[in-house]
Amino acid sequence: MQYKTAFVLTHKLREAMAQEQQNRQLNGLVEIDGAYFGGYVKPENHKADRKDRRLLQNQTGKRQCVVIMRERNGRALPFVVRREGDAVPLVRDHVGTLATIYADEGTGWDDLHNGWDVQRVNHSVSFMDEGVCTNQDESYFSRLRRMEIGTHHHIAGPYLNAYAGEAAWREDHRRVDNGKQAAMVGFAAMASKQSRKWAGYWQRAD
Repeated sequence: MQYKTAFVLTHKLREAMAQEQQNRQLNGLVEIDGAYFGGYVKPENHKADRKDRRLLQNQTGKRQCVVIMRERNGRALPFVVRREGDAVPLVRDHVGTLATIYADEGTGWDDLHNGWDVQRVNHSVSFMDEGVCTNQDESYFSRLRRMEIGTHHHIAGPYLNAYAGEAAWREDHRRVDNGKQAAMVGFAAMASKQSRKWAGYWQRAD
C-alpha cells in the first residue's frame, strides 16, 4: 500500500486503542512525571557559532511535554501539555482524591500537595527514596523515545498525543503476547465507530 494509506490506517488503529483510556480514573499509588519531545534545534558546526539552546529565543516553540500518570502495577494515562505544571488540572480530573501520588521535585508538581498525599523523590540525590520513585514512568518514556528514535524517527507535534497513547497501551499490555495484542487491536477497531478525525484526512490536508 502507499504511504498515505498506511499513515491513516495506523492512526485509525491508534485512535481505536485510545478508546480503552477514555474516562479512566486512577487510584492507589500513582506515579506522575513528564518528559519533553520535539522542537530539536541542530547545533551549528563551529563552536563559536553555537547558541545556548536552553534560552527561549533560541528554541523553535515546538517542544511539548508528555505527562504520564501511572498506577503502581496498574494502568497508564498520558497527556500532552506545554509544561509539566499545565497537567495539574488533568490530574484533578483523572486521579482519585484518596490516591497517593509519587512525583519528582519538579516545581510544576508543587500544587498537587493541595489535594493529595504527595510523596516526592529528589533525583539529584537518588532514583528511589524508601519506595518513593517514578521508575514506571521512566519505563514508559524509555519505550516512547525508542519508538521515536528506532521506529518513527520523527513525530510531528499534532500527532504526539496519538503516539503517547499507543506507548501507554503497549505498557498496559506488555505482559500479553504479540498474537493476543494484535487480536485486541483488531477487536478495538471493529468496535470503533467511524473516525471523524481521520475520515477524508488527505482531502482536507490538500
